[in-house]
Amino acid sequence: MEIRLLGEQIGAEITGVDVTSMDSSTFARIYRAWLDYNVIVVRDQALAPQELLRYSARFGGLTTHIAEGTRHPDYPEILVLGTNKFGPDGKLIRDVYMRGADSFHTDGTFMQEPFKATQLYALAIPSRGGDTYFASMYAAYDALPQALKQRLEGRYGVYVYGGRKERLGIKPSSLLTEAVHKAKKPCYHPIFRTHRESGRKVLFINPLGLLRIEGLEKAESDATIDELISYMIQPQGQYTHKWAKGDVVIWDNRCSYHRAAGDYPPEEDRIHWRVSIRDVPGTH
Repeated sequence: MEIRLLGEQIGAEITGVDVTSMDSSTFARIYRAWLDYNVIVVRDQALAPQELLRYSARFGGLTTHIAEGTRHPDYPEILVLGTNKFGPDGKLIRDVYMRGADSFHTDGTFMQEPFKATQLYALAIPSRGGDTYFASMYAAYDALPQALKQRLEGRYGVYVYGGRKERLGIKPSSLLTEAVHKAKKPCYHPIFRTHRESGRKVLFINPLGLLRIEGLEKAESDATIDELISYMIQPQGQYTHKWAKGDVVIWDNRCSYHRAAGDYPPEEDRIHWRVSIRDVPGTH
């Protein structure tokens, strides 16, 4: 097995391993690389759904996503992304084609305990485009002015699913049922979180779901959110993943942002299985 750093601070490639049959010491090296580089890609895998789930479960607890309409029919912990892009009238369904491409974000901020990790397995890749962009929350936090860190230390962000999309000019997702939208309850997360395993601080924000910063007046909250967003993407903390069929990519939602490019030919397939992983200490 070989591990190769892909970005200056984030992203690593792992080759020469079969995730279905590796022993505990091999997985320990993979997990260590993941903690060090936030995003890892294991190349050249051929996985059945059960095998993907078993591998994902080594990182933490598996959970279902609220987007029920895209769940795998036999394995509810797997979302099938990129299928059924066209409606009965032949028109492209934007929510399916552009899923994950609206803004840099981190997954699960609408939950009391956001997802620890997200894993994608590539089944079909277009001839061009379709990349996924990643950025380090560590680099974002390190870049913040000291005065801003002091002003926001101990402050919480208030989140709901897709709560800020309207302000960004993005329509609510049609992939969720009306009942889910009505059942939104705010969740509160520190603006500056400390990663449980690395002990490092991060700038933890999701522009798509962050409604406001608790304790600030609306105008100040909006201005502060915009300021924080301007620090999210740092040149030394970026990695762009160019997909190949058989790639298995897992990113740490506790310390990295991501965004799909949303630029591949619509008539071509870009299909992934997605697994959401929750933080269960000691599972690895």
